Amino acid sequence: NTLIVLDEPAELEKKLCQLRQFTENAADYFLADSELYAFIEQFAHCSVSTSSQTAEPFFKDPYPVLFGITPPSFLTQLRDGNKKTPELIEHTLKEISYLLHDNYSVTLSFNNEGERERFNEICMDKRIDSLTRCPSVIGSISGGFICPELSYAFLSDQEIFGRTPVRRSRKKFKYSAPLYTVFDIQIGDYVVHAQYGIGRYQGIQHILHDGKQQEMMVIEYANKGVLYVPLIHSNLVRRYIGCGAGETPKLDVLGSNSWMRKRKSVEEAVFDLAAEFLDIQAARKTLSGTQFKPDTPWEREFEAAFIYEETADQLSAIHSVKSDMESTRPMDRLICGDVGYGKTEVAIRAAFKAVMNGKQVAILVPTTILAQQHYKVFSERMADYPVNVEMLSRFRTNAQQRDIIKAANAGSIDILIGTHRLIQHDVRFKDLGLVIIDEEQRFGVRHKEQLKRMRRMVDVLTMTATPIPRTLYLALVGARDMSTINTPPEDRLPVHTYVTSYDDTVIQQAIQREMNREGQVFFVHNRVKSIEKIQNKLQKIVPEARFGIAHGQMHEKELSAIMDLFRAGEIDVLVCTTIIESGLDIPNANTIIIDRADLIGLADLYQLRGRVGRFKHRAYAYMLVPAYKITSEQASKRLDAIETHQDLGAGFQIAMRDLEIRGAGNIIGEQQHGHISAVGFDLYCKLLKNAIAQLKGETIPQPPDVQVKLGFDAIIPSSYIASENQRLAIYSRLQEITNISQIDELHKELDDIYGDPPVPVEVLLDVVRIKLLAAEKRISSVEVKENKLLIKQNEFFLTDSSQKHYRIRHNSELEVTNSIKTILKELSSYDII
Repeated sequence: NTLIVLDEPAELEKKLCQLRQFTENAADYFLADSELYAFIEQFAHCSVSTSSQTAEPFFKDPYPVLFGITPPSFLTQLRDGNKKTPELIEHTLKEISYLLHDNYSVTLSFNNEGERERFNEICMDKRIDSLTRCPSVIGSISGGFICPELSYAFLSDQEIFGRTPVRRSRKKFKYSAPLYTVFDIQIGDYVVHAQYGIGRYQGIQHILHDGKQQEMMVIEYANKGVLYVPLIHSNLVRRYIGCGAGETPKLDVLGSNSWMRKRKSVEEAVFDLAAEFLDIQAARKTLSGTQFKPDTPWEREFEAAFIYEETADQLSAIHSVKSDMESTRPMDRLICGDVGYGKTEVAIRAAFKAVMNGKQVAILVPTTILAQQHYKVFSERMADYPVNVEMLSRFRTNAQQRDIIKAANAGSIDILIGTHRLIQHDVRFKDLGLVIIDEEQRFGVRHKEQLKRMRRMVDVLTMTATPIPRTLYLALVGARDMSTINTPPEDRLPVHTYVTSYDDTVIQQAIQREMNREGQVFFVHNRVKSIEKIQNKLQKIVPEARFGIAHGQMHEKELSAIMDLFRAGEIDVLVCTTIIESGLDIPNANTIIIDRADLIGLADLYQLRGRVGRFKHRAYAYMLVPAYKITSEQASKRLDAIETHQDLGAGFQIAMRDLEIRGAGNIIGEQQHGHISAVGFDLYCKLLKNAIAQLKGETIPQPPDVQVKLGFDAIIPSSYIASENQRLAIYSRLQEITNISQIDELHKELDDIYGDPPVPVEVLLDVVRIKLLAAEKRISSVEVKENKLLIKQNEFFLTDSSQKHYRIRHNSELEVTNSIKTILKELSSYDII
């Protein structure tokens, strides 16, 4: 009963002819055209096409059925153009109001609540209040329609804002885990138990405990000591990260006081450091910065013209940035999100807000290529508004640079995008209000000192995909404002990453595979001296490909011309250095081959990989290493990390892995080295974060300290989640839960990923519910003994008001479920004492 649907048969025929050219020498391995057509004829089949071309040769007797809707001229006018100016949006609103005057019923469709609010605000600003009373819905539709017979119109945002939004899928129930818990623990790793100190992880074993088989983490300590940790308490265990690369810590002794003495010493030290951080923050708050005004109608219209639907993370980051800008103190916020996740749009809106308040904006980027790309993006987004955008880089002549600097100093340039040339002494903005720094870690020490001076005077917004250790550390402990963007664009796929020996055949097949789907390739060779030799070699391997070279020592006009050709699709393979690393966005380039990947840093490898896979196509990254040369231990760890962390949004994991490989020693100065080594980076950050919160007078939500003994199976069976590390992660999260909504969120996530949770998992979640409810009632323990429910409050056992004893049974899954309901109901009946 299979139905075969041919999408655009004429295009399929064209593609088939192209593929035949590549399979001529292996024709015996593929179906002949006649065999393919005969195979299709065996089944029910149809074709869909936007053209009236015949569906032959896929059909013997094609019978065309034409579908098509020609929208009324009114809708055609409303849909004219992909992007609307404020004037056109106002015209559209008036046209819709005329429908209401003609007694039409009008329903409006928006992609999200934010769009509906913007629409209402624009209507109020334009004094077309009648439109705000139209019924509206939140949903996705490609276009609206009008039915004159019924005097009814259904209009989408395509008609209102003149755009077809590109929607981004939500990662369901995304859990924002603390950054210091992101690593899987492997057998043999050094770990830190919060109460017992540093040991070596030896895996998971089944141990008989309280009459039941339980999964336990096994940790080896000094003098052959062994600690068994129930998985339900795995949140107390963290992987050890020291100060130096490959640092081997000393194992603690179980039963001694040495660990608690070390921990107390570190707690005292971080308390002093926390006070120092807060003094710096307090001093910053006393500075008087620019207080930007709330959003103007132009800002709302500008945001409505964004062709994508904003993700929840983006909207949250935008809200935080605007709140910072509208406060009296200078902003210093970090936007951390994976490559291609929409950080640039956050920066664009911040820049537009600054310009609307009469301030100038400086956008600092690490490379000339990225400067050119940002210049193009910012110019296009602001083309309909009186905003003067310019670029200062070596792509400009000396005379042009002088004119641009003169204009910036005079205040006639609103947004100036450039490399480190922007922070040289001759560039003096007339009224600078905002500095945006893209990939701050790429700038040198001298440049960073100049950036520090900027921070004292103006609002600063920093963007990064892989935060450097110090930036990550400051964010971890709450000493720096940070927003994260975790949601990937719709249809984004992880980049398949391979670490392999240098091989001509691998290179040839990778390039040809990409060209066969009309894509483009980056070939990274980070040595200018031999880059032409490599290009000549590649030309012999793949003679049909068109090659180009790009590196930082080229003349600016030549480099700019090559990049323009590559963007236009006139170059198939760009042989380049790591100059392409930062921010370059070419959606058609979906394969990257990196030569001598063993010589490139982990964060750089991650950024390079991010140059591909920026659209909906599957992308590939090949990390090439010498065939007959042993790589160093650190290089092997870097390559293992880049191959392991292929998931979308792996920037934090990469940053933490880089931190582990290189050590945490260069983060906060020599005096803290010993403290980090003593307890590990993870626990150190947690202690410091707690100290900062304590000094601020903030209450840190703590998991409930309630003893619950029910006698039921409350576990995650391996038959439900096979991976030990994944079970560990879930157990750890359960112990960090501080409110009921987090339990519901986790339940939805488990159901979404692993399927309907079995009863033991449901019981495990309900145990946490019981703990939260009991803690709220100041109940210290909930226990089932001899089928009776015993509840202890303030050291006294309580019974229900009618003096009944609940009979708690667990002979079947149904009895267990009903018993849990009984316990929760009984707990709810008690008052808080």
